[in-house]
Amino acid sequence: MELRRSRVIAAAIVLGLLGAIMPIAAMAYISWAVAVGRQQNDLERVANLAIRRASKTFDDARIALDSLAYPRLPPCSPQHIARMRVVTFNTESIGEVGYFENGLLKCTSWGSEAGYVRRLPADYVTSDGLEVSMRVQPSVSTGNPVMALHYGAYGVLINPARFVDIMLDENISLALANQQGALINEVNAPDPDLVRSLAGEPQKGITSASRYAVARSKGLIAIATTPRSSLAAKLRQEQILLLPIGAFMAAFIIGIVVWLSRKRLSPLGELAIAVRNREFIVHYQPIVELASGACVGAEALVRWRRPDGSLVRPDLFIPLAEESGLIMPITDQVIEAIIADLAALLRMDRNLHIAINLCAGDVTSGRILDVLQDRLSGARIEAAQIWLEATERGFIDIDAARATLIQARERGHMVVIDDFGTGYSSLQYLEGLPMDALKIDKSFIDTIGRDSATSSVTPHIIEMAKTLDLRIVAEGVETEEQAEYLRERDVHFGQGWLFSKPLPAGEFIRYYQNAKTRAGSGWGNVRVVAA
Repeated sequence: MELRRSRVIAAAIVLGLLGAIMPIAAMAYISWAVAVGRQQNDLERVANLAIRRASKTFDDARIALDSLAYPRLPPCSPQHIARMRVVTFNTESIGEVGYFENGLLKCTSWGSEAGYVRRLPADYVTSDGLEVSMRVQPSVSTGNPVMALHYGAYGVLINPARFVDIMLDENISLALANQQGALINEVNAPDPDLVRSLAGEPQKGITSASRYAVARSKGLIAIATTPRSSLAAKLRQEQILLLPIGAFMAAFIIGIVVWLSRKRLSPLGELAIAVRNREFIVHYQPIVELASGACVGAEALVRWRRPDGSLVRPDLFIPLAEESGLIMPITDQVIEAIIADLAALLRMDRNLHIAINLCAGDVTSGRILDVLQDRLSGARIEAAQIWLEATERGFIDIDAARATLIQARERGHMVVIDDFGTGYSSLQYLEGLPMDALKIDKSFIDTIGRDSATSSVTPHIIEMAKTLDLRIVAEGVETEEQAEYLRERDVHFGQGWLFSKPLPAGEFIRYYQNAKTRAGSGWGNVRVVAA
């Protein structure tokens, strides 16, 4: 029992630790996963937003350039300049519109151009035919480069900041490049080497130092990056939300483990496990015919054998089993054990009987009778070979008990009143019950040969039984003096350590065979049948 308790305690400790660690670890992992997911989503959102913003800027420029081609107006006329001015004013991303002839700037939306500004060669051409010059420095820009987009005779100037004009977290860097890898603009100073290395990478991922997302559209590439160290702040935010949930779950699981452990460690919990694991065996204490010494039967006594081989005393678990109702499945296991142990012996000797103790619930309900009928018929054991012992203290409902005992006798079983004299019996009480035998309790047998206040009760019980024409079984016979006393008073059977202690099945069979040999010819005259 201590071994099992140790195992349960050890298992509870392990489960408790797991219950404490796993939910918190799971929430920590979920916090990390959520923080990583949110960060990755932020990067993808920034990259996609940058692509949409840059694409719109290019689209606006193309629409503006297309709108200048028709209707044709005299170049650099007041009407022509006014029209370029309208286009500039109504296209948010455009800073200036210019008209070129023969590679020279002739006029702009500001007016006629007096100088000689040459049209710069294109750094690259978009898929829809826009010629893009990446770094243009007009005199009015005070040295800040702008981007020039040309289509036909017209060109527009755009501040590169327009292409990445979006709100960014300070931990996120953004780079916008064309499909050739040329940088258009950047925000928050991304690492140039990292940007170049990521231009051809998949949509999202992680490097040794950064997490990134890449978006592509219409020949543009947007790369959003953030240092891996920036995850800490988001992780703390998620942990603040999720770790208390993990702690609550851990406390709940630990509570469940403690509750289950207490339940398993409780006597009732251990008994329920023993019933489920079929840990019960049967020992058989021989019942001897006092006149001949022949073994005529045995009382089946249940024993709880733990997995470590130790036996639990019946007085430690029978009362709990009766109180909890577990005694009924235990009784069923006793019946199955009797059949497995002694069916062959009982078929060989139809005079041999085995006595089974009934609990109060079985006496009241009669449930056990159907169980016996089903098991015995399959084993070809006669009902008369199974005696049913009911303690008088178990007759909670006397009418229901009487009905069960009547039915038991009708089916062929012998009915025995066990531990007689320890309850509330009287002659009138016994006359109202159907029974075949009476078992005198050991406490009265112990008074034989002694001068005690209860020593005179034993002969009165014997005479009472004879008056009712009942067979008599004396239990707890331990001395030859007690046995001789009982023989002199024609008590039929004795049971006790004078003859044998309760024996495992194999030892009982050997005892029976030896007793049969000792009894000799007197054995053939013994036959126990239902009255």
